[in-house]
Amino acid sequence: MTDIFSFLLLVGFIVIQRLFELRIAKSNEKWMKQRGAVEFGEKHYRYMVMMHFFFFLFLSCEKVFRNQGLSPFWGILIILFLVAQLFRIWAITSLGRFWNTKIIVLRNASVIRKGPYCFIKHPNYFVVAVELAVVPLMFNAFLTAGLFTLLNIIMLMIRIPEEEKALKELTEYEGTFKDCNRFLPHIVKKV
Repeated sequence: MTDIFSFLLLVGFIVIQRLFELRIAKSNEKWMKQRGAVEFGEKHYRYMVMMHFFFFLFLSCEKVFRNQGLSPFWGILIILFLVAQLFRIWAITSLGRFWNTKIIVLRNASVIRKGPYCFIKHPNYFVVAVELAVVPLMFNAFLTAGLFTLLNIIMLMIRIPEEEKALKELTEYEGTFKDCNRFLPHIVKKV
């Protein structure tokens, strides 16, 4: 299997996955807004969408013009990618109808504290951070990996506070996660 075929297969998979996720998000948005949910972060959302679009464009250009081949560590990187996908599915199914690519909050809704949300507040953002690094590194696209990791950090510095502010404003989010993790307290007490 050539690295070009691998590249097209992986990028094609991710694009189809994103389109499927957008369909789920649109359905969830409609469901939530019918129940009075409020959207936050509209100003930065378009920049986040642009960032993801340009990620694929830059990755493709770097692959075409620099064609560094497959990383010698591609096996490890594909495993990291696949584990991230399982983590993504776990996060989406844990939130159910409340999952979205936008920040949409239903007033007085119960904060989800199951699945990966019992271990990490923002598992979707963790998965995206992994993907933005791992996918380009699989094809030795170091410029794309570095640039979009940096852009994602900047985006998350805006998005996470916006999301947390919205959740604190409309739900009982404040202090929700302080005792959520059932496993780490035993480890922390021993240290």
